[in-house]
Amino acid sequence: MSDSIKLGLIGCGKMGRALIEGAIKSGVVKCQDTYISSRTKTAVESMVTELGVNAVNSNAGVAQKSDIVLLCTKPADIPLVLLELSNELECLTNTLLVSAAAGLTIEQLEKIVPQGVRIVRCMPNTPALIGQGAAAYTLGTSATSQDAELVCSILEGTGSVIEVQEKLMNAVTGVSGSGPAYVYTFIEALADGGVAEGLPRAQALELAVKTVQGAAAMVAETGLHPALLRDMVTSPGGTTIEALVSLEKDGFRKATINAVRSASKRADEMGR
Repeated sequence: MSDSIKLGLIGCGKMGRALIEGAIKSGVVKCQDTYISSRTKTAVESMVTELGVNAVNSNAGVAQKSDIVLLCTKPADIPLVLLELSNELECLTNTLLVSAAAGLTIEQLEKIVPQGVRIVRCMPNTPALIGQGAAAYTLGTSATSQDAELVCSILEGTGSVIEVQEKLMNAVTGVSGSGPAYVYTFIEALADGGVAEGLPRAQALELAVKTVQGAAAMVAETGLHPALLRDMVTSPGGTTIEALVSLEKDGFRKATINAVRSASKRADEMGR
């Protein structure tokens, strides 16, 4: 991305901060070229102090100073923010708006702003904070291929990014948007199992974390299907197959699939 690109953020919650901090850490943008606003003044003050970004008194002011604005408020607040920006039409003339709100469709967003305003919908996740994010995006009707490149450059600075069809964005929310929470719960449970068998908690947690990291890296680096890699660990009559039988009996796979589908369904409900 060109050094001249100015990045804005409206809404300084965990996700907004993760995207901004990740983009700055990766060198995608410079802190002095970043502008933020939020109703939560303590969050703004923290980002200004710790990241060196610029606080702006109004959302419209952020849009006026920025080439691309990340909308990271709560989904219910997005329409109000867009109405506020629409009342200051000049601030939207050359500004790309990127919504990270779960559930809100491109169609819903474009109905609020004047015709022709460029909008992109994305779904990042919090590992963006350490450059390990997994994000997806879809373009609005007025967004261009150059806009796609711009969004990719921001999101790639915080991890990986894919383009998906609009109809699949809620599924993305269920898999990667909410997914880190499932993995954290699994890591905790894996460590708890070790503690139940006598391992000190610190050692059990270290083993659980490294196991999840290593297994994920095996899938990513080998390109093999997870089932094939699982079979490599599973000896006939051994310990692993006993564990897998137990997981199946307790509904591990079904529970995980249902979790993804429940999150996706909730994202759809939030957009109505």
